Amino acid sequence: MTSARLKRVEESATIRISNIATRMIKEGTDVINFSLGEPDFDTPKNICDAAAKAMYEGKTHYAPSAGIPELRAAIAEKLKTENHLEVTEKDVLVTPGAKQAIFEIMMGALDDGDRALLFDPAWVTYDACIRFSGANTVWVPTVPERGFLPDNFAEYINDKTKLIVVNSPGNPTGGVFGKKTLQCIADLAIDHDLLVVSDEIYEKIIYDREHISIGSFDGMQDRTITVNGFSKAYAMTGWRLGYLTAPPEIFKLLQKIQSHSVSSATTFVQYGGLEALQGPQDGVKAMVDRFKMRRDILIDGLNKIGIECKKPDGAFYAFANVSEYGNGTEVAERLLKEAHVAVTPGIAFGASGEDFIRISYATSIDRIREALERLEKIFA
Repeated sequence: MTSARLKRVEESATIRISNIATRMIKEGTDVINFSLGEPDFDTPKNICDAAAKAMYEGKTHYAPSAGIPELRAAIAEKLKTENHLEVTEKDVLVTPGAKQAIFEIMMGALDDGDRALLFDPAWVTYDACIRFSGANTVWVPTVPERGFLPDNFAEYINDKTKLIVVNSPGNPTGGVFGKKTLQCIADLAIDHDLLVVSDEIYEKIIYDREHISIGSFDGMQDRTITVNGFSKAYAMTGWRLGYLTAPPEIFKLLQKIQSHSVSSATTFVQYGGLEALQGPQDGVKAMVDRFKMRRDILIDGLNKIGIECKKPDGAFYAFANVSEYGNGTEVAERLLKEAHVAVTPGIAFGASGEDFIRISYATSIDRIREALERLEKIFA
């Protein structure tokens, strides 16, 4: 009575932990929730006003499946000027969130039995979408001491390999791929005729590093699918607005999937996205500066307690090694039960995360300090 395809996919560990924490909070427990990857800032007022204005002007009807022309043009301009990608508005597909873009890509690019490479650890939904498509995930180990960067991974490629997923800055580690690493990935993709899916949703949340789009490298224009969105940079998680750009042949397939599934992103929400791109960017910088302060307080505090954790170069996650106190699952359960601090077990993101926990520092400095005090009582 149920689809065999769905049996290949496990429940999201991040959502499960968050649901438990939410239930405890409703029952009256003071839980500090570090489990979800969501900025705690409000969406900037100018963006809200633009969406509201569009709604009250009657822009509540169906939008073109690929997105309203104004937003597609603004995204194309952004990709050209900031990411150095040679695209036009006809190459842009606006989606109901970047997660939907990832889903459409895996369904459109992979067949049963194909192989897709993920750098371990990786965001949980990549593996789920690969499995939905009928393909198989190949987990490529990374080097924690080098910021979870991939090392020599050519041996993981064979004639069934179809694509490589790149996420920089990355979830769950906050790792950032430099030019050398990206060039290595690009060279292998070209040599083996592979697609690269580059998820750049955290590109603006980066600290003292430069974000580089692999699609801008020589030879990568026709084999890179670039994904981005508004959730993280503009604190618009609930708006569900993302986008992608892809080579023409693949783009047509993805547009077909969208038109027969979700139809389009919400019409008036797209006008909010247009304002996000074209309006003031001060809010983005202020938010990133705040995240950096939180990162420094959290990482310094963890290391003082004795929990090994390197400073991430991007996103808003700390991936902490808790092997001295047990594996990541054991520690996460203990923290929730004894300290009322919700974190995500690292194993949720791949086998290499077994001894780690992911801490999302998308919460206030006061709550971070309080959480550190609770952790110290447990581990000191």
